[in-house]
Amino acid sequence: MSEKTKGSFFDKLPPSLIKKNNVTLIPEGAIGYLVGPTLALLANSVLSNYFNKYMSDVLHINTWASAFFTWLPVISVIFVVIGNILVGRLMDNIKSKNGKARPLLLVSVPISLLALLFLFVFSPYNSTSTQWHTGALICIAIGYNLWFAFAYPMYYTPHAALVSLSTRNSKDRGLLATISNATMLAAMGLSSMILPFFLNLLFVYDMSGAGTPVTNDAGKIMYYVDEAGAAIYDAQASYSHWKVFVIALIIITLVGVLIEYFFTRERVTEESMASGDSGETKAALPIKEQWRICSKDRFWIIMMVFFFLYQFGGMIKNVSQNYFCTAMFADALGNYTVAYGGQLQGTLAIIGAVPTAIGMVIALPLANLLGSKGKAILVGAVVAVIGGVIGMIAPSSFAVVIISFVVKALGSTPAMYLSLALLADIFDHQEAVHGVRTDGLSMTIYGAIMAGMTGLTTGVLNAVLSGVHYDVSTLQTNEALRAAMPWVFIGGETICYAGIFLIFLFMGVEKFSKLDHIAIVADQKAAAAAEGREYISAEEKIRLEEGEEAYEAELKKQADAAAKEEARLAKLSPEKRKAEEEAEAKLISEFNALREAVGRPAVEV
Repeated sequence: MSEKTKGSFFDKLPPSLIKKNNVTLIPEGAIGYLVGPTLALLANSVLSNYFNKYMSDVLHINTWASAFFTWLPVISVIFVVIGNILVGRLMDNIKSKNGKARPLLLVSVPISLLALLFLFVFSPYNSTSTQWHTGALICIAIGYNLWFAFAYPMYYTPHAALVSLSTRNSKDRGLLATISNATMLAAMGLSSMILPFFLNLLFVYDMSGAGTPVTNDAGKIMYYVDEAGAAIYDAQASYSHWKVFVIALIIITLVGVLIEYFFTRERVTEESMASGDSGETKAALPIKEQWRICSKDRFWIIMMVFFFLYQFGGMIKNVSQNYFCTAMFADALGNYTVAYGGQLQGTLAIIGAVPTAIGMVIALPLANLLGSKGKAILVGAVVAVIGGVIGMIAPSSFAVVIISFVVKALGSTPAMYLSLALLADIFDHQEAVHGVRTDGLSMTIYGAIMAGMTGLTTGVLNAVLSGVHYDVSTLQTNEALRAAMPWVFIGGETICYAGIFLIFLFMGVEKFSKLDHIAIVADQKAAAAAEGREYISAEEKIRLEEGEEAYEAELKKQADAAAKEEARLAKLSPEKRKAEEEAEAKLISEFNALREAVGRPAVEV
């Protein structure tokens, strides 16, 4: 299929409902970047947090197919990488008036539907039949790889790319990045703060009367236990309840994707097409060429290592959280149960969400105060490490764990909310230096990290669970589990943030932001002149699309920024002003040396 045909096919999709050339908080930010993605990401959050628990506590796969239980998520990472490569290349080759990322959001819906059906609905259940074992494993293997290798990358990679494709305005992009990353918190919060309190509906206790009844102070029967003190589960009822729950998840996912598609817009893609970079005039940059650019870009390398550490730390914490709370904290009767552990998990998540929500408000101001997003992430990493050390001091104390969780959550907020905006700055820098953007390859690798880390961390967790002989029926006596879980739940993320601190000592792409913008505009003007067409500036585009009032408002905003900078310079002493001018001249020289090294002309500033 030719690129032109691809473009014409996606052109038939309904257009975005966002018409303004400038980013607005309502409806674009609030609906397109918050509400829609939160709903769309909910299913993946549930799978990441509870599917492993579903396999171990409902299907008991870890007892009759332990190798499958351990290796499925690890081996699936291979397919996740392949899936993300396919999505990245597809996004690279789409040339459509609806963008190159937004159409793929819709493509993800039928694949997501099929994956969830295989995982929870098509999978047979008959605990007394060995044939059921084979059928269940086949359905789970198909569904697991459909979801994590194809459905989720088909959604998440274009979803993440929307921030860098939405606008070139750094502040607006920072706002959208903050909101977009908040959706991960919101989706994770809905699954980790609310769902744990309803785990009795999904992990159903056997109330038939078998074993010894356990009651609370009011005498109400809570669950039954066997002679070893383990809670007895009704696996068949749990399995049936999960089916109903997943049908609801499918509907929520569809609604979320549609909202995100209609209330987002790719202004950078539109700008590229308007300047002649369409499917008919320019083919997608080959992966080999993109890799040549990225592999020599130290800022890009730092950013990819950051995403690996950030996602590994976050996911190892998320996938182990329920196991940690179940293993470390006993109820008033001294029993370790999934239900009580789930309640504490929900409490922990709710309390931990408070500083994370506060961080959404202070992340950008902190970056502005420190002078860059990179410095804010660096400082946050230090705070996160301190929080982790606190937790390892007394991991069996729920009060200490809460303090640790809160401090770590506060420290993680700059990384959570500013990282996509910082990645967009790197794309701009690459475009300014090389004349091309590497969104395709970069988002492929980013998507593979974000999707594949669930499998990798789950594999690590399952290896630990197998090593300590985890079984839901032996929670009461498994001291090896209680010794291991703090290192998984608290220690893993802490070590990752120590690594983030070290690599971000060398992050400095933002110092080029002003020069990047100047160079990109100069290149666009030169391209327009070479093609004999009129160059349309961003300000003029606002006039044409939104009218004089919006145009005047944009000019006033630029004038205010210029006046503010002039006032700042006026307050500087002659010595400091001279030092700034010398530093700027050195930076311009460094920037032009980067362009000249790849055969591109210097930019006049």
